[in-house]
Amino acid sequence: MTIGNLDLGERPLLLAPMEDVTDVSFRILCREQGADMVYTEFVPSEGLVRDASKAIAKMHTLEEEAPVGIQIYGHIAENMVEAARMADHAAELAGGHGADVVDINFGCPVTKIAGRGAGSGMMRYPDKLVAITKAVVEAVPDKPVTVKTRLGWDEGSKIIVELAERLQDVGIQALTIHGRTRQQMYRGTADWTLIGQVKDNPRMHIPIIGNGDITDGPSAKAAFDRYGVDGIMIGRASFGHPWIFREIKYYMEHGEAMPEPSVKEKVELAKRHLRLSLDAKGEPRGIYEMRRHLSCYFKGLPDFKETRMRMVTSLDREELFALLDSIARNWG
Repeated sequence: MTIGNLDLGERPLLLAPMEDVTDVSFRILCREQGADMVYTEFVPSEGLVRDASKAIAKMHTLEEEAPVGIQIYGHIAENMVEAARMADHAAELAGGHGADVVDINFGCPVTKIAGRGAGSGMMRYPDKLVAITKAVVEAVPDKPVTVKTRLGWDEGSKIIVELAERLQDVGIQALTIHGRTRQQMYRGTADWTLIGQVKDNPRMHIPIIGNGDITDGPSAKAAFDRYGVDGIMIGRASFGHPWIFREIKYYMEHGEAMPEPSVKEKVELAKRHLRLSLDAKGEPRGIYEMRRHLSCYFKGLPDFKETRMRMVTSLDREELFALLDSIARNWG
């Protein structure tokens, strides 16, 4: 699968952009664990236009995570154009590697974003959605522009098959589709049939990436085989489980499940993740923002509640590493 001149190989696996999750430390770890491409947290166009330091910082990427996409969102065309230009120059503005792809978020369902017409809220205004996309594509002619979106706003307006053609016609170079409507949020089961229809449309020639309910090797292989997508994007299933990319690739190559990493191996991954987070953000922020991950790494361990509580409340670097070592000793 190629996006512009970016060759991601056959049946690539991509880490979905997720707010407060896909920071630089997690992106690097997922790349090390087999993700073929990663995306930043979504960056507000309004924040970039205001020169807000937090928004600009989200565009900081590193060579070791490339290829990486910077995802922007918003509902005002002028701001989206300026944000795209800033993402195109992220290496100068935020330091590091910069963006290999500029991605537009038309998929986020949370009320604070969709409710004001951004993210998946734009699915109610397809003409405006397409116009903004066209303006962004024209603003960064030397950078591939991609889109992530949903099936539609609700059950009565699943517009993705027609919308995909229109987005392709204004110049995007790949399309990621989450198999739910905005009204579904993350409830119910992702419907891949419409994703398959987009891929089967003879007019479509850009890569189609499927997203939604991919949790293991069998579900990924079934999505590739049944719906013919070019790539798969994985989001929530990666929480505390960055090796999911390696698991899926193992299953697709060998036809059987990869052996589960041992507790000691998970401890080493968690320690690697924590070090990356501390290197990137320092203390205490690097610890605060690791908590959502640390609470997931060791799901299912018996009699683990007290240790988990200590792990997600401590702000002491040495105590956290000591706790992780104790997990390896006591549960390994």
